[in-house]
Amino acid sequence: MSDCGILPPMETELSKKLGVEHAIFGFTPFPAVAAAITRAGGFGVLGAVRYTAPDDLARDLDWMQEHTDGKPYGLDVVMPAKKVEGVTEADVEAMIPAGHRQFVQDTLATYGVPELAEGEASGWRITGWMEEVARNQLDVAFDYPIRLLANALGSPPADVVQRAHDRNVLVAALAGSAKHARHHADAGIDIVVAQGYEAGGHTGEIASMVLVPDVVDAVGPLPVLAAGGIGSGQQIAAGLALGAQGVWLGSLWLTTEEADLHSRALTRKLLAAGSGDTVRSRALTGKPARQLRTEWTDAWDDPSGPGPLPMPLQGLLVAEAVSRIQKYETGALLGTPVGQIVGRMNTERSVQAVFDDLTRGFERAVDRINRIAGRSAA
Repeated sequence: MSDCGILPPMETELSKKLGVEHAIFGFTPFPAVAAAITRAGGFGVLGAVRYTAPDDLARDLDWMQEHTDGKPYGLDVVMPAKKVEGVTEADVEAMIPAGHRQFVQDTLATYGVPELAEGEASGWRITGWMEEVARNQLDVAFDYPIRLLANALGSPPADVVQRAHDRNVLVAALAGSAKHARHHADAGIDIVVAQGYEAGGHTGEIASMVLVPDVVDAVGPLPVLAAGGIGSGQQIAAGLALGAQGVWLGSLWLTTEEADLHSRALTRKLLAAGSGDTVRSRALTGKPARQLRTEWTDAWDDPSGPGPLPMPLQGLLVAEAVSRIQKYETGALLGTPVGQIVGRMNTERSVQAVFDDLTRGFERAVDRINRIAGRSAA
């Protein structure tokens, strides 16, 4: 173990390049969590998909500036690689079949979910995927000293990559296969996030233990971050041993004290859930996304139902329903994107306490391997 109780940093070439102590990249929709990750020595990445109004994003980036102690942070957007010109939200809404709308209303009625108050807008809206919304987010973000732009839908358009590079901003893209990772490398991406099947949100079909070394081999020497099923220092050590230059953690922060889920019922569900209580379903966005299994996901995955619509139709279809379920904390239907690591998220802790636990676990894993290596050498 380290001397005097001082815990060693989890440093890699990439973390040194970005000027962070630990190669832990924390994705979160909550500014307070992202700032706390950065202050703890990691790299906080604020998710932008919820920000449909540029002023709201600017407000929270102002807050980030004031609460990150001058340390680096980044932004995550949801942006298609190909431009879609002239398509409005109203155009997309018009494509939603009446039968699917009725299915939503019938399901909510079955569970007695009240309507929103008159004039109350849905607080949950998947519109950040749209070209206009995402570009407006970038217009705001590039006025701030962000060091990383990540895209959840793969490589962003070439002009966005160039715009980021012109501002000395690194670009990261998530990949669920070596083929996707090679595409990102060809598109000029700086960092590939190899996100395994275990992760929360949109995932591919390949587990992290297989995916990470495949992606490292496919795009090296481009830096790779390991993602999916990682929630301990031992797992971070495993990711680095597989060739990653850091880890990308998202689900783990949902039960931190700084998180703002707006629902104690949802927090309690997360704390009580086991690693087998998630499902990879298209119910939320139209693309396969790992989330808590609920009677809402079961209804959409039931072959007797109409089935989910493709992205982005499904996200727009269920937006108001999700807001109602969350507001009224309808237990049977209440869920959220989260990975299989939820089974380890059984206490509420500060971000700093999570970091301390990750660092200690990393140290124990490194000491264990060093002892094994020492015996082998002897």
